[in-house]
Amino acid sequence: MKKTIEKLAGDTEGVSYELTVFRFKGTSKTAPTAYIQAALHAGELPGVVAVHALMPLLRKAEAEGRILGDITVVPAANPVGRAQYFFGELEGRFHLGTRTNFNRDFPLIDRPDAGALPPADEAMTTDVRLKHLLVRLSMGHDIVLDLHCDFEAVPYLYVPAQLWPAMQDCAAAMGVEAVILWEGASGAAFEEASIHPYLQMPPEKAGLDKRVVTTVEYRGIGDVYEKYAKSDAMGLYRLLATRGVISDEKTARPRKFTGPTVPIDHVEMIDMPRSGAILFHVEPGQRVRKGAKVATIVHTPGEPDGALDILAPQSGYVLTRVWQRWGRAGDNMIKLLGERRSNDARQGALED
Repeated sequence: MKKTIEKLAGDTEGVSYELTVFRFKGTSKTAPTAYIQAALHAGELPGVVAVHALMPLLRKAEAEGRILGDITVVPAANPVGRAQYFFGELEGRFHLGTRTNFNRDFPLIDRPDAGALPPADEAMTTDVRLKHLLVRLSMGHDIVLDLHCDFEAVPYLYVPAQLWPAMQDCAAAMGVEAVILWEGASGAAFEEASIHPYLQMPPEKAGLDKRVVTTVEYRGIGDVYEKYAKSDAMGLYRLLATRGVISDEKTARPRKFTGPTVPIDHVEMIDMPRSGAILFHVEPGQRVRKGAKVATIVHTPGEPDGALDILAPQSGYVLTRVWQRWGRAGDNMIKLLGERRSNDARQGALED
């Protein structure tokens, strides 16, 4: 294993950031390669602890000569966001200087070649330089995993529709409970930047049936526990073994994914019609029927008509809910995987 430190200049003199990168050299020139990064949204830590639990497994495989394909690991992909505190609260989703989501506006290039990236420019803000660096680090890998989490959720994946159902074995290996298939533009998220060059190629050259690109949502932001870290690390390890990056016949068990798999336009974003306190009546992983009461908004406490019940717009699977128990009108409360296309269907990205 080789450890390197990537330096990233800040936006003002005397400020800089460091990004740790671990690289494992494979023994086979034909084996698939893998790239894993966590905490692009710097406050999302379930993936960070999963990577930490994965590293001993990779070191053991390396010592035993079982790493076949090159593996690059970036345990904490956003030192810029990790340093942003606003009135004592970590702001790791948006760059405070540009007000841009750290997982948007990645460079979309037409071929998997570092030479296709726009030239470095001293006028680039730090968040833009970070995005260019992450694209360079991940470029050329057959498997690209971007580890995130939601507010309160079951573990699930975002997968480019062009890679399904070939990626069923990956979802099964990782032990996730649901999959959202997306296509089109997603605001140039990291996942879109990773698959975009291959979608510009003829299918016979792109090798989409062997390619893995996904955003992994590891439950909720508060689910930072040793038991989950270990189980998620084993899921990552199983994926690498199943796809032949690591040699481990006992662990490599290709299976079909049996959880709910829906196109992104089936996702119901159940929003708050009024501000107030939220009383949830459902939780992630639960199935509901159309018209079921999923939440109650207490908007004017103490008044006889001070609460409003929120009903499921269609039957489906509760994927996520927000962690806070308050919100404004228009804020999202629940993501529901519907059985049909939503009347308010969205494409690419569900949130800012």
